[in-house]
Amino acid sequence: MLRDGLTGDWIGTFIGHKGAVWQGRLSGDTVFAATGSADFTAKIWDTFTGVCLHTMRHEHIVRAVAFPQGPKPHLLATGGFEKKLRLFDIERGSEPSSMSSSPTRPDGSIGNTSLAYYELGPGVHGGTIKSIVWGADFNLMITAADDKMIRWWDIRTRSPVASVVVEGDLGTCELNTSSKSSTPYRSVLSVAAGKTAYFFDGLAPGQLIKKVKTPHDIASLAFNIEARKFVVGGASDTWVREYGFDDEKEMQLHKGHHGPVWSTNFSPNGKIYATGSEDGTIKLWKCCEEPYGLWK
Repeated sequence: MLRDGLTGDWIGTFIGHKGAVWQGRLSGDTVFAATGSADFTAKIWDTFTGVCLHTMRHEHIVRAVAFPQGPKPHLLATGGFEKKLRLFDIERGSEPSSMSSSPTRPDGSIGNTSLAYYELGPGVHGGTIKSIVWGADFNLMITAADDKMIRWWDIRTRSPVASVVVEGDLGTCELNTSSKSSTPYRSVLSVAAGKTAYFFDGLAPGQLIKKVKTPHDIASLAFNIEARKFVVGGASDTWVREYGFDDEKEMQLHKGHHGPVWSTNFSPNGKIYATGSEDGTIKLWKCCEEPYGLWK
Protein backbone atom coordinates (compact mmCIF):
# COMPACT_ATOMS: atom_id res chain seq x y z
CA MET A 1 0.00 0.00 0.00
CA LEU A 2 0.96 3.63 -0.50
CA ARG A 3 0.04 5.99 2.32
CA ASP A 4 0.39 9.69 3.13
CA GLY A 5 3.50 10.06 5.30
CA LEU A 6 2.03 12.91 7.34
CA THR A 7 -1.40 11.53 8.16
CA GLY A 8 -1.15 7.82 7.37
CA ASP A 9 -4.12 8.14 4.99
CA TRP A 10 -4.44 5.47 2.31
CA ILE A 11 -3.47 6.60 -1.20
CA GLY A 12 -3.55 3.37 -3.18
CA THR A 13 -2.78 -0.35 -3.30
CA PHE A 14 -0.38 -2.12 -5.65
CA ILE A 15 -2.09 -5.36 -6.68
CA GLY A 16 -0.18 -8.28 -8.15
CA HIS A 17 1.99 -10.15 -5.64
CA LYS A 18 0.93 -13.68 -4.64
CA GLY A 19 2.95 -13.87 -1.43
CA ALA A 20 4.08 -11.80 1.53
CA VAL A 21 5.82 -8.54 0.57
CA TRP A 22 9.09 -8.42 2.49
CA GLN A 23 10.19 -4.96 1.45
CA GLY A 24 9.03 -1.88 -0.44
CA ARG A 25 11.12 1.09 -1.60
CA LEU A 26 10.33 4.40 -3.31
CA SER A 27 12.66 5.98 -5.84
CA GLY A 28 14.19 9.32 -4.91
CA ASP A 29 11.62 11.22 -6.99
CA THR A 30 8.77 8.94 -5.74
CA VAL A 31 7.82 8.11 -9.34
CA PHE A 32 8.58 4.40 -8.92
CA ALA A 33 8.08 1.87 -6.17
CA ALA A 34 9.88 -1.47 -5.93
CA THR A 35 8.75 -4.49 -3.92
CA GLY A 36 10.30 -7.84 -3.04
CA SER A 37 8.06 -10.77 -2.25
CA ALA A 38 7.79 -14.36 -1.06
CA ASP A 39 6.26 -15.20 -4.45
CA PHE A 40 9.85 -15.24 -5.81
CA THR A 41 9.46 -11.94 -7.66
CA ALA A 42 10.45 -8.31 -7.44
CA LYS A 43 8.21 -5.72 -9.07
CA ILE A 44 8.55 -2.11 -10.16
CA TRP A 45 5.40 0.02 -10.00
CA ASP A 46 4.22 3.38 -11.30
CA THR A 47 3.21 5.22 -8.10
CA PHE A 48 0.74 7.50 -9.92
CA THR A 49 -1.27 4.83 -11.73
CA GLY A 50 -0.59 1.70 -9.68
CA VAL A 51 0.49 -0.16 -12.82
CA CYS A 52 3.23 -2.78 -12.50
CA LEU A 53 5.89 -1.85 -15.04
CA HIS A 54 8.23 -4.82 -14.59
CA THR A 55 8.17 -8.21 -12.88
CA MET A 56 11.53 -9.86 -12.22
CA ARG A 57 11.38 -13.55 -11.42
CA HIS A 58 13.84 -15.14 -8.99
CA GLU A 59 14.43 -18.70 -7.80
CA HIS A 60 13.59 -17.98 -4.15
CA ILE A 61 12.10 -15.36 -1.82
CA VAL A 62 13.16 -11.75 -2.51
CA ARG A 63 13.92 -10.04 0.81
CA ALA A 64 15.51 -6.76 -0.30
CA VAL A 65 15.24 -4.20 -3.11
CA ALA A 66 16.98 -0.86 -3.63
CA PHE A 67 17.04 2.01 -6.12
CA PRO A 68 20.02 4.34 -6.55
CA GLN A 69 19.57 7.69 -4.85
CA GLY A 70 18.23 10.58 -6.89
CA PRO A 71 15.53 10.95 -9.55
CA LYS A 72 14.90 8.77 -12.60
CA PRO A 73 16.68 5.60 -11.44
CA HIS A 74 17.77 3.24 -14.22
CA LEU A 75 18.87 0.35 -12.00
CA LEU A 76 17.28 -1.83 -9.33
CA ALA A 77 19.18 -4.09 -6.93
CA THR A 78 17.58 -7.24 -5.47
CA GLY A 79 18.62 -9.91 -3.00
CA GLY A 80 17.14 -12.60 -0.80
CA PHE A 81 17.17 -16.30 0.00
CA GLU A 82 19.17 -17.09 -3.16
CA LYS A 83 22.14 -15.26 -1.58
CA LYS A 84 22.60 -13.48 -4.92
CA LEU A 85 22.98 -9.72 -5.38
CA ARG A 86 21.48 -8.76 -8.73
CA LEU A 87 21.41 -5.45 -10.60
CA PHE A 88 18.56 -5.05 -13.09
CA ASP A 89 18.77 -2.50 -15.90
CA ILE A 90 15.42 -0.71 -16.08
CA GLU A 91 16.29 1.49 -19.07
CA ARG A 92 17.66 -1.33 -21.19
CA GLY A 93 14.27 -2.98 -21.11
CA SER A 94 13.28 -6.57 -21.67
CA GLU A 95 15.38 -9.44 -22.82
CA PRO A 96 13.80 -11.97 -25.19
CA SER A 97 11.41 -14.06 -23.14
CA SER A 98 8.69 -16.60 -23.72
CA MET A 99 6.61 -14.86 -21.09
CA SER A 100 4.12 -12.12 -21.83
CA SER A 101 5.46 -8.57 -21.71
CA SER A 102 2.16 -7.08 -20.58
CA PRO A 103 2.42 -5.16 -17.29
CA THR A 104 0.20 -5.74 -14.31
CA ARG A 105 -2.91 -3.56 -14.29
CA PRO A 106 -4.92 -2.29 -11.30
CA ASP A 107 -7.49 -5.05 -11.90
CA GLY A 108 -4.86 -7.59 -10.83
CA SER A 109 -4.12 -9.15 -14.22
CA ILE A 110 -0.50 -10.22 -14.25
CA GLY A 111 2.12 -10.06 -16.98
CA ASN A 112 5.88 -10.37 -16.84
CA THR A 113 8.95 -8.69 -18.22
CA SER A 114 12.45 -10.10 -18.08
CA LEU A 115 14.92 -7.27 -17.55
CA ALA A 116 18.60 -7.51 -18.32
CA TYR A 117 20.68 -8.01 -15.17
CA TYR A 118 24.07 -9.01 -13.86
CA GLU A 119 25.18 -10.49 -10.56
CA LEU A 120 27.69 -8.94 -8.16
CA GLY A 121 30.13 -11.23 -6.36
CA PRO A 122 28.73 -14.70 -7.12
CA GLY A 123 29.14 -16.97 -4.09
CA VAL A 124 30.27 -14.21 -1.71
CA HIS A 125 27.20 -14.04 0.53
CA GLY A 126 27.00 -16.86 3.05
CA GLY A 127 23.41 -16.23 4.08
CA THR A 128 20.14 -14.63 3.04
CA ILE A 129 20.55 -11.02 1.91
CA LYS A 130 18.24 -9.11 4.27
CA SER A 131 19.00 -5.50 3.30
CA ILE A 132 20.45 -3.58 0.36
CA VAL A 133 21.37 0.09 0.62
CA TRP A 134 22.61 2.26 -2.24
CA GLY A 135 25.20 4.73 -1.01
CA ALA A 136 25.37 8.47 -1.64
CA ASP A 137 28.15 7.57 -4.06
CA PHE A 138 26.39 5.88 -6.99
CA ASN A 139 29.17 3.30 -7.31
CA LEU A 140 28.85 2.19 -3.67
CA MET A 141 26.33 -0.37 -2.46
CA ILE A 142 25.92 -2.01 0.96
CA THR A 143 24.42 -5.39 1.79
CA ALA A 144 23.53 -6.98 5.12
CA ALA A 145 23.20 -10.76 5.19
CA ASP A 146 22.34 -13.56 7.61
CA ASP A 147 26.00 -14.57 7.73
CA LYS A 148 26.30 -11.52 10.07
CA MET A 149 28.34 -9.59 7.53
CA ILE A 150 27.94 -6.02 6.32
CA ARG A 151 29.60 -5.64 2.92
CA TRP A 152 30.40 -2.54 0.89
CA TRP A 153 30.46 -3.12 -2.88
CA ASP A 154 31.99 -1.26 -5.80
CA ILE A 155 29.52 -1.87 -8.61
CA ARG A 156 32.18 -1.05 -11.20
CA THR A 157 34.32 -4.02 -10.17
CA ARG A 158 31.36 -6.08 -8.91
CA SER A 159 33.31 -6.98 -5.78
CA PRO A 160 33.32 -6.00 -2.09
CA VAL A 161 35.75 -3.29 -0.97
CA ALA A 162 35.12 -3.63 2.79
CA SER A 163 33.29 -5.90 5.22
CA VAL A 164 32.45 -5.91 8.93
CA VAL A 165 31.22 -8.75 11.14
CA VAL A 166 28.43 -7.77 13.56
CA GLU A 167 27.30 -9.35 16.82
CA GLY A 168 23.90 -11.01 16.81
CA ASP A 169 21.18 -11.52 14.24
CA LEU A 170 20.82 -8.70 11.74
CA GLY A 171 17.78 -6.46 11.75
CA THR A 172 17.49 -3.37 9.58
CA CYS A 173 20.23 -1.59 7.65
CA GLU A 174 19.44 1.96 6.50
CA LEU A 175 21.26 5.01 5.17
CA ASN A 176 20.44 8.25 7.00
CA THR A 177 21.35 11.58 5.38
CA SER A 178 21.42 15.27 6.31
CA SER A 179 21.42 18.31 4.04
CA LYS A 180 22.93 20.56 6.70
CA SER A 181 26.66 21.22 6.43
CA SER A 182 26.87 21.88 10.19
CA THR A 183 26.43 18.21 11.06
CA PRO A 184 29.62 16.17 11.64
CA TYR A 185 28.40 13.47 9.29
CA ARG A 186 26.29 14.08 6.20
CA SER A 187 25.56 10.38 5.70
CA VAL A 188 25.37 7.60 8.31
CA LEU A 189 24.62 3.92 7.84
CA SER A 190 22.69 2.53 10.81
CA VAL A 191 22.58 -1.23 11.42
CA ALA A 192 20.58 -3.17 14.02
CA ALA A 193 22.14 -6.46 15.12
CA GLY A 194 21.38 -8.40 18.28
CA LYS A 195 21.31 -5.88 21.11
CA THR A 196 23.66 -3.44 19.40
CA ALA A 197 23.09 -0.36 17.24
CA TYR A 198 25.95 0.23 14.77
CA PHE A 199 26.67 3.56 13.07
CA PHE A 200 29.04 3.72 10.08
CA ASP A 201 30.25 6.68 8.05
CA GLY A 202 28.04 6.59 4.96
CA LEU A 203 30.84 7.92 2.75
CA ALA A 204 33.71 5.75 4.03
CA PRO A 205 33.24 1.99 3.48
CA GLY A 206 33.63 -0.01 6.69
CA GLN A 207 34.44 2.99 8.91
CA LEU A 208 32.62 2.59 12.24
CA ILE A 209 31.61 5.82 13.98
CA LYS A 210 30.36 4.10 17.12
CA LYS A 211 28.26 1.23 18.38
CA VAL A 212 25.76 1.39 21.21
CA LYS A 213 24.90 -1.69 23.24
CA THR A 214 21.39 -1.82 24.70
CA PRO A 215 19.73 -4.18 27.21
CA HIS A 216 17.17 -5.23 24.61
CA ASP A 217 17.07 -7.17 21.34
CA ILE A 218 16.80 -4.72 18.43
CA ALA A 219 14.80 -5.54 15.32
CA SER A 220 14.95 -2.11 13.65
CA LEU A 221 16.92 1.12 13.89
CA ALA A 222 16.61 4.66 12.51
CA PHE A 223 18.94 7.61 13.08
CA ASN A 224 18.07 11.33 13.00
CA ILE A 225 21.42 12.94 12.25
CA GLU A 226 20.37 16.55 12.89
CA ALA A 227 18.53 15.82 16.16
CA ARG A 228 21.34 13.42 17.18
CA LYS A 229 18.93 10.78 18.39
CA PHE A 230 18.08 7.29 17.23
CA VAL A 231 15.03 5.06 17.54
CA VAL A 232 14.99 1.29 17.98
CA GLY A 233 12.14 -1.17 17.58
CA GLY A 234 12.04 -4.15 19.91
CA ALA A 235 12.36 -7.71 18.67
CA SER A 236 10.86 -9.33 21.76
CA ASP A 237 9.29 -6.69 24.04
CA THR A 238 7.40 -4.95 21.15
CA TRP A 239 8.30 -1.46 22.43
CA VAL A 240 9.83 1.55 20.68
CA ARG A 241 12.66 3.45 22.36
CA GLU A 242 14.36 6.78 21.62
CA TYR A 243 18.01 7.23 22.58
CA GLY A 244 20.38 10.19 22.62
CA PHE A 245 23.21 9.56 20.17
CA ASP A 246 25.86 11.34 22.24
CA ASP A 247 25.05 10.19 25.79
CA GLU A 248 23.54 6.85 24.66
CA LYS A 249 20.77 7.22 27.25
CA GLU A 250 17.14 6.21 26.75
CA MET A 251 14.99 9.33 26.28
CA GLN A 252 11.50 8.03 25.52
CA LEU A 253 9.65 4.73 25.69
CA HIS A 254 6.59 4.14 23.50
CA LYS A 255 4.20 1.25 23.98
CA GLY A 256 1.38 0.27 21.66
CA HIS A 257 2.59 -2.41 19.29
CA HIS A 258 1.71 -6.03 20.02
CA GLY A 259 4.40 -7.73 17.96
CA PRO A 260 8.04 -7.28 16.98
CA VAL A 261 8.76 -3.86 15.42
CA TRP A 262 10.48 -4.87 12.19
CA SER A 263 10.76 -1.46 10.57
CA THR A 264 11.55 2.08 11.78
CA ASN A 265 12.09 5.17 9.62
CA PHE A 266 12.26 8.93 10.08
CA SER A 267 10.48 11.31 7.73
CA PRO A 268 12.83 13.38 5.51
CA ASN A 269 12.47 16.41 7.83
CA GLY A 270 12.99 14.28 10.95
CA LYS A 271 9.88 15.59 12.71
CA ILE A 272 8.05 12.25 12.80
CA TYR A 273 8.98 8.62 12.42
CA ALA A 274 7.04 5.51 11.49
CA THR A 275 7.20 2.02 12.95
CA GLY A 276 5.88 -1.15 11.34
CA SER A 277 5.07 -4.22 13.40
CA GLU A 278 4.19 -7.88 13.05
CA ASP A 279 0.87 -6.95 14.71
CA GLY A 280 -0.25 -5.64 11.29
CA THR A 281 -0.09 -1.94 12.19
CA ILE A 282 2.01 1.08 11.24
CA LYS A 283 2.28 3.84 13.83
CA LEU A 284 3.42 7.44 13.41
CA TRP A 285 5.24 9.13 16.31
CA LYS A 286 6.05 12.84 16.70
CA CYS A 287 9.71 13.59 17.27
CA CYS A 288 9.75 17.38 17.72
CA GLU A 289 8.68 19.86 20.41
CA GLU A 290 6.46 22.06 18.25
CA PRO A 291 2.99 21.12 16.92
CA TYR A 292 3.23 19.14 13.71
CA GLY A 293 0.77 17.50 11.35
CA LEU A 294 -1.93 15.65 13.29
CA TRP A 295 -0.26 16.63 16.56
CA LYS A 296 -1.60 20.16 17.17
